[in-house]
Formats: sequence, structure tokens, C-alpha cells
Amino acid sequence: MSENAQPNAEKRDGFALFTDRSVIAMRVNGVLKDLAATVTETDVVEPVTIDSPAGLDILRHSTAHVLAQAVQRIRPEANLGIGPFITDGFYYDFGVETPFTPEDLKAISKEMQRIVREGQRFTRRVVSEDEARAELANEPFKLELIDLAGGPGSGADAAEGASVEVGAGELTIYDNVTKDGEVAWKDLCRGPHVPSTRMVGNGWDLTRVAAAYWRGSEKNPQLQRIYGTAWPTKEELRAYQERLAEAERRDHRKLGAEMDLFSFPDEIGSGLAVFHPKGGIIRYEIEENLRKHLLRNGYDLVNSPHITKKDLFQTSGHLQTYADGMFPAMHLDELVDDEGNVTRQGQDYYLKPMNCPFHNLIFRSRGRSYRELPLRLAEFGTVYRYEKSGTLSGLTRVRGLTQDDAHIYVTQDQVREELTTNLNLVLELLRDYGLNDFYLELSTNEEGNPKFLGEPEQWSTAIDTLREVALQSGLELVADPGGAAFYGPKISVQARDAIGRTWQMSTIQLDFNQPERFELEYTGPDGQKHRPVMVHRALLGSIERFFAILLEHYAGDFPLWLAPVQAVGVPVAEEYAEYLDGVIGQLKAEGLRAEVDHSDDRMQKKIRNHTTAKVPLILIAGEQDRSAGTVSFRFRDGTQENGVPVADAVNRIRAAVAAHTRVMAAEDLA
Repeated sequence: MSENAQPNAEKRDGFALFTDRSVIAMRVNGVLKDLAATVTETDVVEPVTIDSPAGLDILRHSTAHVLAQAVQRIRPEANLGIGPFITDGFYYDFGVETPFTPEDLKAISKEMQRIVREGQRFTRRVVSEDEARAELANEPFKLELIDLAGGPGSGADAAEGASVEVGAGELTIYDNVTKDGEVAWKDLCRGPHVPSTRMVGNGWDLTRVAAAYWRGSEKNPQLQRIYGTAWPTKEELRAYQERLAEAERRDHRKLGAEMDLFSFPDEIGSGLAVFHPKGGIIRYEIEENLRKHLLRNGYDLVNSPHITKKDLFQTSGHLQTYADGMFPAMHLDELVDDEGNVTRQGQDYYLKPMNCPFHNLIFRSRGRSYRELPLRLAEFGTVYRYEKSGTLSGLTRVRGLTQDDAHIYVTQDQVREELTTNLNLVLELLRDYGLNDFYLELSTNEEGNPKFLGEPEQWSTAIDTLREVALQSGLELVADPGGAAFYGPKISVQARDAIGRTWQMSTIQLDFNQPERFELEYTGPDGQKHRPVMVHRALLGSIERFFAILLEHYAGDFPLWLAPVQAVGVPVAEEYAEYLDGVIGQLKAEGLRAEVDHSDDRMQKKIRNHTTAKVPLILIAGEQDRSAGTVSFRFRDGTQENGVPVADAVNRIRAAVAAHTRVMAAEDLA
């Protein structure tokens, strides 16, 4: 049943009737269809409302059609690409000679408003291949989708988003029909759509223009992509725009520069970050906190090199399945004599994209007994992935990243308990960083897809085990068909940040394949050799990406224990600076990150500067404090606590750091 499952709709003359005006489509026996689709008395019909997940997708795809019609009204020569719905919005690709300008977007928006007011009906037609080619003869990109692999619907996988146009086993065209019954515009599309353009309403906006290669390949023509967003109401649109504005204020790239945390020097290369001293100390605290969790939970810390011979990645399967994501090979070790003859063949070396093959070699380095299992090998391993330049995005998508990676080798009987233990560890760790709103995603394979290695029975067993562990956690579980790694299924922990955005955080993956490929064995209690099961898990993912998520989650206001500068002493006048030096010295002796502001600025400006710099705690001292041996606490929210004895101040700050307290107000240090 759908998320809108309700009793069967009233049916009359072959049509489903709904009294709820928010219903824009329906599911007929589980399949999404237009409201105008015919039904039978035996069909199970469920309404799809405009504010449901499926309803929002339909609204956004319908708005993409309105956008495309508006563009071709203004630029009749524009060729249509594809126009799918995406998270929170939609886009449409166009083949045009001249790129769109901001003024073009304004004109297109006005034309879209006219089309919405015209109330054109979205009408579906099934067409043959020949009919589709004839009607779309002037649309080369549409013809390519139809022609790919020589069959109707076969272009569904041709490009991301192409499935909204073809792939349901038949070709369909949607006509936009005016009140006079004339076809105003048409497009190749699977649908469904809202009944009328009027239902698109006014809760939409065009957001930006970008270049995009047809079917995602640089070998193909470059198109112009117009992005937009669409919501059921104007109020929901405004709320979304406010969330975007808040996200922009929290953008880790902007905050990283303002707070002097990291940078991407051109001299190093795209997607390769350097961490500055303040960013480096935050990163150190993240890693050190994780090491403590690992050691408490029975992990062994290992280390592996950054490059390796080609054969290792052939054995693991990465070269066969992940070569496009790897940097090109380095051909090394070839020897040539004075006559130019090769006396020793060279070998290809690769920068590692994954750590798991190295950990397999550590496991295989000597005989293993069942008494050693589970064997948990953990590494902060820096890996390198050749991300396309257009996909790079600050610290969230880089080419050099450090994974908090671990590979756990267990017996078949230990699988379930180990998965449960790791999931609990993940949730405990994320709560350390103030992330408390979670759900789980189960990523599985696609039957028959050669990308996924191993036997179907192995996949089925692994998926069933992961599903059971996930459900036992009590968290919401969402399916992710086809999202598994090539070697096995996974559970991923999805966490919502302070402004409600969802981030994939930790992953736990079962792998029956690599132990086979590497011929890993242990001696069981029966004295026989057995194959271990391998668990891949990353608690935080990559350190770089997790750093970015935390920076945006906290908007730079890091908890006291993570803050690069935890406390700053601000004297009321210069004569009290020496007294504060002594107080700050005691904090430093406790391992805390503290300093005194000895600048020539006035006290109020110093306070403003350090508040802007997001220092969690400012210690202020004047004559009364010096005489009484006290300091005043000034917190991030502007509140202040006066007359705190120095010894108490040091103890409270130390305890707050140990407890991972955020320190926003006086009660946080109580």
C-alpha cells in the first residue's frame, strides 16, 4: 500500500472519483497513474495527495514540463533534453546556442505563470516508435532516447533522470491541451502529471542555470540546465527558501575561510585540501575521540601504504568495478640497458581508493584461529579517488580523503552480534557530536546486474541479516534498491542536522566476496579451515566530509571540547592582562586551548571579535577579580557569570571539556 493508502476510491464510468482536492494522481494496483486513467471495479485504487512524497515528485516533474514549454515559447529553436524531478525540485536540459541569462530566467518565469493560468490539461497518449519519431523529428535528444539499443523504453538508463521519459515498456507522449481543445505543446514522457497546469500553482521558483553534458558524458554536446524548486503552496516555498538561506549561512566553505580552518590551494590541485592550525586541532580531536572509542571496543589499529601494485586491486575486484573512480596507473620499476632494451618489466602502481585489500593481506599474513575472531582492524587511511571536477564540492566531495575505516573478520555465528555491536557504537559516537536524529537505509543489489559480485544466495543471506539487525534497533528503515557496494549490501545511518538536512554518515557492509577472492581462512574448533565473513564499516565516513557536516551543523559554534580556541582572556584594561596570563596559564597546564588577547583594541571590541570568531568562552578580569582571585565568564549567548574563583573556573572548564559540553550559557558550566 502507498503512503496515502485509504479505502478504495469511488468508481464511475471507468474513472476513479476523489472528493479531496489535494489528490493529484493515484496508484492503481500499486502503479502511479494520472487521475484521468481508466480503472475497473476490481482495481485497488489509492489517492496520491500533492503533499505526499510521490505527489511532490509529480508536482515537480509537471513544473519541469511547464518550464520546458515556456522556454520553447520564448526560444522555439531550443532542443529538449530531459526534465526529471530531483530532491526538493526539478531541472530541464536544453540545447541552445546562447546560454541563458538572469534576464532570460525572469522572462521564462513570466511565461510559466501564463501557462499555469491557462489551465492546460496534461493528456497522455501511447505512441509507436515510428509515431514518436515522426512527432519529435526536430528533437534530436528525444530521438536518441527512443533509438538507444533499438527498442522502446530502452533509453531509461541512458542518463540520470531519463527514466521519467522512457522505460515503462511503451512510449508515451503528454500533450498540453488548452481549454479550446488545441494541443499547445507536447513532450515524450512516462508521467504521471497533475491534471492541469493550474495545479502547479505559485509555489515554485527558478533557482539557477548550469552547464550539463548530454547523458553526463563530456563526449556529448553541452546543454544548458535550468534548475527550479516546486512546493504545494507559496508558504512552503518561502519556508524552503529560508532553509536555503540558512544553509548558505552555514556553508562550510564560507565558514572554513572565515574561521581560517582549511583551504584548497590551486598549486596542489582540485579536490585536495590542506588543514590550517585551527582546522587541524579540530580534526585531531575528532580522530582522537574516535581512537578512544575503537580501543575501548576491541579494535586493533593498523596502517597501510598509499600506493600498491595493480594485482592487489585486481584480486579485490576494484579494477574491474571501480577503475573509473581510480587515478591512472603509474608505471614503475622498469629497467632499461644502455642499448634501450628492457631488462626488467615494469609494473603498474595505483593510488589506493580503498583500504580493505590491505587489511585482507594483514589477516592473511599468518595462520588465524577462531579464538582470534572477531578480529577488528581499524585505520585512518588516506585514499584517493578520481572524482570528476564538476562533482567536487568543498570537503564533502574531494579527491583525497581519510577514512575512519575498519574491517572485521568474524565467524558465521558471530555476524549478527557484531553487526548489532557496531550499529550501537555508531549511534553512541554520533551522539558524542550532537547528532541525535537518525534513520537507517538498507542498500541492496539488483538481481542480474553483473556489477554485483557473488552468488545470489550469499546476497540474500547478507541482506536478510542486515535487515533483521536494523529492525531490532527500533529505528526507521528505508529501502535503497541497487545502492549496495559491488561486494555486498550495507546499512547506512542517515542523520539529520540542526536545520533538518539528511546526511549519510556511518556505513556497515557485509562482504562474502573478498574473503573468497583473497582465500582468507581461519582454523575452527574442529581443526578444519573455514572462510571468515568480512564486515566493512566506517563510523564517520571520511574525516573531511564529517568535518564539513559538523561545521555546518554547528554553524561554526563548535562544542567546547572541539573548538580550536576554547577560552580567551580579555582584560578590562591592560594592567589586568598579567593577572589573566596566570589564569590562562593554569588552563593551558590542564591541556586546554586558551590565550589572552593582548591587542590594543578596547575591551568591547575584543569581546565582539572573539564572539564573531565563535570562541565558546571569554574570561574577563578587572580590579575586583584580581583582588578577589576570580574571573567572569561570558558565554556565547551574551550572558555572564561574575566572581568565579579561579580554581573553580579551571575545574569547571576542564570538566565541561571532558563531558563534551557545548557551553552556550551559564548552566552548561554549572
